[in-house]
Order: sequence, then C-alpha cells, then structure tokens
Amino acid sequence: MLKDKVAIVTGASSGIGYATALSLAKAGARVASGARRTDRLAELDAEIAKAGGESFSQKLDVTQRGSCDGLVKKAHEKWGRVDILINNAGLMPLSFVKKLKVDEWDRMVDVNIKGVLYMTAAVVPIMTEAKTGHIVNISSVAGRLVFPAGGVYCGTKHFVTAFSEALRQELSSRYGIRVTCIEPGVVATELTSTITDESLSSFVEDAKKRETLQSEDIADSIMYALGTGPHVNVNEILIRPRTQER
Repeated sequence: MLKDKVAIVTGASSGIGYATALSLAKAGARVASGARRTDRLAELDAEIAKAGGESFSQKLDVTQRGSCDGLVKKAHEKWGRVDILINNAGLMPLSFVKKLKVDEWDRMVDVNIKGVLYMTAAVVPIMTEAKTGHIVNISSVAGRLVFPAGGVYCGTKHFVTAFSEALRQELSSRYGIRVTCIEPGVVATELTSTITDESLSSFVEDAKKRETLQSEDIADSIMYALGTGPHVNVNEILIRPRTQER
C-alpha cells in the first residue's frame, strides 16, 4: 500500500524519526529525511540503501520556513509527488516556570509549534492539488495531560493535538487528506537529554529506570495508521508503556 509513495520525515536523525523513516523505506516508500545532524542522516540513508530502499536526506532546521520549504521542494522535484508528512521533530527541556528558562521556552515554541506549522504549510498546497495525502503529527501524552515542570512543553503538545484535529476537519472530507495525531507516553529517546533544570535530575534518573516504549513501537503505530484503507482516518493513537499510569 505504501510502495512508491513519497514520505517526508522530520527529526529523522535519531529515535522515532529514524525508526519511522527506516520502516517506511522497508515498506516500499521513497523517503526524504531531514534533521540537524547530517552525519546521522547519512547513516540512515546507508541503512535504507542496504535494505533495498530509496531515500535522500538533507540538513533541516524546522524553525526556518525556508529550510522546510527546501526539503519539500526537493522531494517533490525528485519524485513528482508528496504523499506523507511525518512531523516528528521536537524538544522537551522540562523546567519549572520559576526557573525562567525563557530561551528554552522560545526554542520549544519554535521547534514544537512553528516547525509543525512550517512543514505543514510546505506540503498542503501539493496535497490539496492532488486531493490525497496523509499528515502524521507526533504529539505526546503531554498533549492530553499537564504536569509540574511541563507547563511549556505540555502547552506545545496540546497545540499539536488541537492543530491536528483542526487539520482533519478542514482537509479530510474536502481534499482526501488524512490526519493522524500520535501521542506517545514514555519512550526511550534522547528527549530527556535536553533537560537543564538541575532540580529535575532525580526525575531524569528515575525515567531511565522505567519500562519504556522503544522508537520502533511508535514507528509501528505510525505504520498502522498509514496502512489503513483510504476510506479510514485513524485520528489519534495514544500509546503508553504497560506500566505507565498517567
């Protein structure tokens, strides 16, 4: 079902993005990957080629609209279509508001919100003209719940969840564009490495000891949503480790 479709994946240099790009390629999709770390993107391209897939990658800064437009334009020019967008790039530098880590707040807004908007803006004209497509936004359980030290992060993920539903209402019935919001619980990724609030050090250490989901688990949920028939729109997938209560 995904053979020869063109998929764009952001934040593809590690974790969920890397695993998803590889899964898409193995399923026969042609994959355009973007991230800041080009060395890791080169490894991804090599792994895809080894698996018999087709891909290209380029440096991507989702906080810059021109960078987002550039990745989409190259994919469209190379393969003549854009069928799937995986909005995965994100940051999670948790901190208590009283710490006033305003620079980190700005960065989360730029990556987690503006990055989703810029990438979506880049693909929507192509998809609406074709009257088909699938946009997958990676939100979080934090897009449903709020917790101390997560005020800004949760706010950005609540935005992603709300924006996904707005996109679905606007684009699905009118243009045939499906929209899926993926809401993972605790996943073993690099997200906690961005936390600089020292008062959260015990939280970070405890998180490392928990049973977690793997990036491949989230990639599997994305592949499920993408693999359903064109008459099916998997709106949301909330996925937690079995032992996570909230």
